[in-house]
Amino acid sequence: MALVEGCRHELEISIPSEDVEKETATVAEQFRERAHLKGFRAGKAPMSLIRKNYESDIRQKVLENLVPKAVDSRVAEEQLRPVSRPNVTDLHFHDGKDVHFKAVFEVFPTFEIPNYNGVEVVYKEPEVTDEDVTKRLEEIRETKATYANEDPRPLADGDYAVVSLESLSGTEEGIKADEVQVLIGGPETLPGFTENLTGASPGDEKEFDVTYPAEYGRETLAGKTVRFHVGVKGLRRKELPELNDEFAQDLGDFRTLDEVKDAVRKSILAQRQSEAQREAKDKIIEKLVETNEFPVPEVFVDRQIQNRVEQRLRSLEAEGVDPKSFKLDWDKVKAAQKDAALKEVKASMVLGKVAERESIVATNEEVDRELDRISRQEKQPVAVLRRKLTENGELGRIASHIQTEKTLNYLFEHATKTAE
Repeated sequence: MALVEGCRHELEISIPSEDVEKETATVAEQFRERAHLKGFRAGKAPMSLIRKNYESDIRQKVLENLVPKAVDSRVAEEQLRPVSRPNVTDLHFHDGKDVHFKAVFEVFPTFEIPNYNGVEVVYKEPEVTDEDVTKRLEEIRETKATYANEDPRPLADGDYAVVSLESLSGTEEGIKADEVQVLIGGPETLPGFTENLTGASPGDEKEFDVTYPAEYGRETLAGKTVRFHVGVKGLRRKELPELNDEFAQDLGDFRTLDEVKDAVRKSILAQRQSEAQREAKDKIIEKLVETNEFPVPEVFVDRQIQNRVEQRLRSLEAEGVDPKSFKLDWDKVKAAQKDAALKEVKASMVLGKVAERESIVATNEEVDRELDRISRQEKQPVAVLRRKLTENGELGRIASHIQTEKTLNYLFEHATKTAE
């Protein structure tokens, strides 16, 4: 065995001539059973004729049968963990002689992470102020707002105008709505609507241009100026419920407003803890990747680059961009993505090694709980979901994700946390 570079290994392998001849006889007999040679019934042609007529095909089949077995045998003998298919080179196959060849492939590296306990990381336990709770309560209150019709009068800042609108030019997709509520002067209302509707009264109809900002969320409208025909149908005022025990009871399983405040405080704290811990965990992994050098199989990096590209293409497709319109230069993509993909692969390998050393696994109960959660979310029976996820390989990925999260939790719990 020879280490070529990084994780690439090369094996020089020989297959004894007697094994080659034995396999050749077996394969030749198989060819004779199926051969249709002129003047002979199937299975009755002389073996010499079979070997002469099918020499190349027989040799190829013999190699297909013997080479993988020989490679597997040596890999097992030397206790290697291949992560790529072997590339067979320098093959020598001559009648009556041993077969010689080289097999080059990548293996999972042997390495240790000796310093994963006690990694120093900045972490401060999050706090929740009364102001935070009040702000969140106001957000909840906004979701419970109702809108009451008001007597006709000219529109002013803060009014909710009820309008019909139809695009006349400036966009190919066409925009039409019979009833839209527009907050005059609102932060999310485009200036064109506020400027042209201020002072208008119910019953008025107007035509005007609205310019969409270049960073507007819908690409088909970003940066465009659209002319609209708008009819003012009415105006409304927003009414917010009072923050009291009755409000709390309307939210669900609460009796008093204080119970809601307590639940809101706990919810904000849990969210901030999750975000702060996620950031700390990312820093721990970054440190372990930076401080531990070990070879990484190139095939792992290539797969991660492929995953990153496919994820980006799916994201673009969700935004309405046709992925087929991209002509990817794989060499350029690989060069641009390689550093990030390498770090991601190393992080995964570090987590795998820690999980191995600490015997961290996803239990059947944990996988079942996740399946229950997904089944409720997707409204599918658990048995049907399990079968589908097993068939498409997702069940294994769920277990792997659980293991990863448990390993990250272990690293965080055993880290040395500093305030700064």
